[in-house]
Amino acid sequence: MNKLALLLLTILISTSLTAQPTIKPPKGRIAIVADGNSPDPDDLGGTAVSLALLRATGLENKLVHYSHSCDLVRVARISEAAEYERHAMMQTACDGTARRWGGFEKLTFFDAKWQLDDTIKDLSKAINNSSEADPLWIIEAGEPDIIGFALAASKKEKHPFVKVVTHHPANDDAGDFYTWQSILDFGVDEVRIPDQNMNLKVDESHLDWAKNHKDDRVKFVWLMGKLAEVDDVVKFQKGKWDCSDAGMVLYWITGATNNGIKLGTVEHVRSLLENFIVKNSK
Repeated sequence: MNKLALLLLTILISTSLTAQPTIKPPKGRIAIVADGNSPDPDDLGGTAVSLALLRATGLENKLVHYSHSCDLVRVARISEAAEYERHAMMQTACDGTARRWGGFEKLTFFDAKWQLDDTIKDLSKAINNSSEADPLWIIEAGEPDIIGFALAASKKEKHPFVKVVTHHPANDDAGDFYTWQSILDFGVDEVRIPDQNMNLKVDESHLDWAKNHKDDRVKFVWLMGKLAEVDDVVKFQKGKWDCSDAGMVLYWITGATNNGIKLGTVEHVRSLLENFIVKNSK
């Protein structure tokens, strides 16, 4: 292969990797229920990326509920002190990302375990506001219990207009009060996509672009994921940067059941965030 052909191939590959994903969200609103207080701290990066993506695509006003720390019963694998620390870090991931990226001023980020009643009321309100023309897409980024409690507290006639997006049975099967089947028994739509860990749990070096970015908003997103990597409760995040749950938000942003990206990548995330920064720095 001559030098010119090699150059053209390099440009083609680079362009294909960083091509801007099509932004075509489905009708309706989005709600996110995350954990982060469970032994796996990946929701720290997932939260930061999810919020940044919604802002970067101009869809921040479609987010009508966000709650974290939805693991309601602590397991022995994580100490009481470590879990307490996680609650604080998750709140920082929410409030810090929202303040830096902007657009979420009217949204309250609930701690599901510590603000249980308010969290259930807020999500059930979002469910009750649903209709065929304005469905609610709930991102299951943690245990299903909060979703179950909110469905139980909401109007049954609204449940057909609720869609629950999931990507991993580790969340589905982890409930202390609701099984995944009991969630489906409410009559909601199940929207299942492949395991997002495949492309969004990567070696740390894949996020060097964010770590060394000139924009502090991107650096903050990277820092939230780094907090999970240095976690001392689990070992499986060592050397990894994980925003896997954000893959469900990327799927929704790019069309959901209408040809949304089912296996998101770091390059998709990078493209959307950097495109926003370039457009808003002029």
